[in-house]
Amino acid sequence: MPMHQRFRMFRNTLRAASAAMALALTSAASAAGVAASPATDEPYHVVHGWPQLPPDFALGQVSGVAVDSHNHVFVFHRAENSWATDKTKVIPSATVMCFDGSTGKLLSSWGQNRFVLPHGLRVDSHDHVWVTDLGLQQVLEFSHDGELLLTLGTERSAGLDGSHFNRPTDVGFAPDGSILVSDGYGNSRIAKFAADGHFLLDWGRKGNGPGEFDTPHGIVVDTQGHVYVADRGNARIQVFNLDGEFIRSWSSTELGRPWALTLGSDNRLYVVDGGDAIADQPARGQQQILKLDLSGKILAHWSRFGNYDGQIYWGHDIAVGKDGAVYVGDVLHGMRVQKFVQR
Repeated sequence: MPMHQRFRMFRNTLRAASAAMALALTSAASAAGVAASPATDEPYHVVHGWPQLPPDFALGQVSGVAVDSHNHVFVFHRAENSWATDKTKVIPSATVMCFDGSTGKLLSSWGQNRFVLPHGLRVDSHDHVWVTDLGLQQVLEFSHDGELLLTLGTERSAGLDGSHFNRPTDVGFAPDGSILVSDGYGNSRIAKFAADGHFLLDWGRKGNGPGEFDTPHGIVVDTQGHVYVADRGNARIQVFNLDGEFIRSWSSTELGRPWALTLGSDNRLYVVDGGDAIADQPARGQQQILKLDLSGKILAHWSRFGNYDGQIYWGHDIAVGKDGAVYVGDVLHGMRVQKFVQR
């Protein structure tokens, strides 16, 4: 049986098992008196049938998602390495998929024999595609069509300096063109580079105090140069200026555990709370999607833990199109990307 068919069967088995688990957890919550909000009360709804995948094709764990200026939705997934026990080998399949945001049609794909352990993905103002790879220990800039333009970090070599990362998670872009990297699982810092890739400075260390991190997992910069970091392990969002000076932080039961965040064209912050990273348990985080203003006020929230359409299972990354559509990628058993639009 071809590899992609085995992968599809494996993923479908995982989905069936996790859907049963989600149903059991929902039933348990109801028995305990915790009522789920009716779907009709939620401000956004899922678009069924998006994206349109080719026959006999299945996405792997979706670790990254972003939207360019043409409403093209880029999805970064782990393909065969989603279930591989040895995650040090290069993935033979295409790992970057480009879909039409409106129709969900697959427009292109690339990245064959290039990546090891895909993680974050961003699109900059030039429609260049930036990714982080935990296995390669690098941040890579590509053209819209997959031509390599810039490399940050030393391949397969971990470290804590201007030319090394330790499992970098995400990348953001400042108004002045500088590049900020959340670094990451091994290091607990933010690294800043000039637009040409020259290292400028870094800040942060392991801890739970102001300016300290426990898995800085997502990063985005607003037009005023404020840097927002999803400090996942500490269940909070921290805000800094471009010199790394701490401004404030937000944490609450309602915010949950932020895994990823992005800015919409409406100047709102969109956040995915992926939960506590405990397989088959929703745990402390609420597995939800949130919209905040830039003062940290929660304006809307929707979705919940599960594997049915409109629910999320380890929501790992989030993106927003200029039309306001919200895209969320599931990295564990879900292995999918979903589109949500406002009611």
